[in-house]
Amino acid sequence: MRHIIWDMGGTLVDTYPEVDRALCEAAFGDTTAEHLRHVTGLTRHSIAHAIATLSAERRLDPELLEAAYADLKERWRTRPAPIMDGAREVMARVSELGGLNLVATHRDRASASALLQGLHLEMDDVVCAPDGIARKPLPDMNLLLAMRHGLNPAEVLCVGDRPIDVMAAREAGMPAALLVRPGTSVTLPDDAPGALVVASLRDLLPLLD
Repeated sequence: MRHIIWDMGGTLVDTYPEVDRALCEAAFGDTTAEHLRHVTGLTRHSIAHAIATLSAERRLDPELLEAAYADLKERWRTRPAPIMDGAREVMARVSELGGLNLVATHRDRASASALLQGLHLEMDDVVCAPDGIARKPLPDMNLLLAMRHGLNPAEVLCVGDRPIDVMAAREAGMPAALLVRPGTSVTLPDDAPGALVVASLRDLLPLLD
């Protein structure tokens, strides 16, 4: 494979630890291990799901949690979340092979651009669902990137941290890799088989040629 379509938060950029802490503090007023574990389980489904669930559980106005998340994204303009370990190496190898590093994200374009600029990451193209493109697990973002650049889907590896990334890749006819935290147990949906599960982005290097 020569090209990679990267998911952003939790895959290319290690955003979740800061998101978890921000939402935990807003919902519970602390970041104890028990509360953080609960928030982490919710955000891995989606941040919108976490906000909706926490606001219902804690009887809070969702705008309070949305404001906490918005404040975090504003801080990322000057202090971005760190790039995921191994990402620069994999991106460099893709570029060496003449491939493209692309991004398909649910993040809004302003936030995505701020993170990429703050981390000095130069991507070949970025598509953002809030621009009017269907969200994963639908394949629209992947298909749009392939169409724009005339790519053979079989040569495009989709890398993400959630089963919906695998499902979107499958529907686009592209191979997928699922990044998990070491020791994490993952069950893929029945309609998203065949993904390579990796605990480090460096595990992707042997796949590139």
